[in-house]
Amino acid sequence: MESIKIKYFTDKIDKLEYIGGKSDWIDLRAAEDMSFSAGEYKLIPLGIALQLPEGYEAHVVPRSSTFKNFGLIQTNSMGVIDETYCGDNDQWFVPMYATRDTVVHTNDRIAQFRIMRHQPEISFEEVVKLDGRDRGGFGSTGIQ
Repeated sequence: MESIKIKYFTDKIDKLEYIGGKSDWIDLRAAEDMSFSAGEYKLIPLGIALQLPEGYEAHVVPRSSTFKNFGLIQTNSMGVIDETYCGDNDQWFVPMYATRDTVVHTNDRIAQFRIMRHQPEISFEEVVKLDGRDRGGFGSTGIQ
């Protein structure tokens, strides 16, 4: 099991916890009360800083219920925090855009993250034909 150093910027949010068997994503909570007007952009402080191991990064995304509950959209779709963002004042934030007037309260679960290894160094080999099975569409939708 990996051990990661964490600093909390407030005692008003629940401590992070990894819940095995349910999901390997970890919930992130708003560290302060914030009001949004429709069309407004703000950074929501998450009240933590982590010292990730060398060669790792955190992927931060909204929870599946964030839009339904708050009408908020994460403006960068997915945030990437690498191991160099590890100083004593490097608090994590999530950038949000409000589609309606809303209020986020301290300790509301607003985002989630997982820790991933950096992508290995790769090279691309150009070919005329690929040998895999043609699925006939864009991604897995099959829509052309």
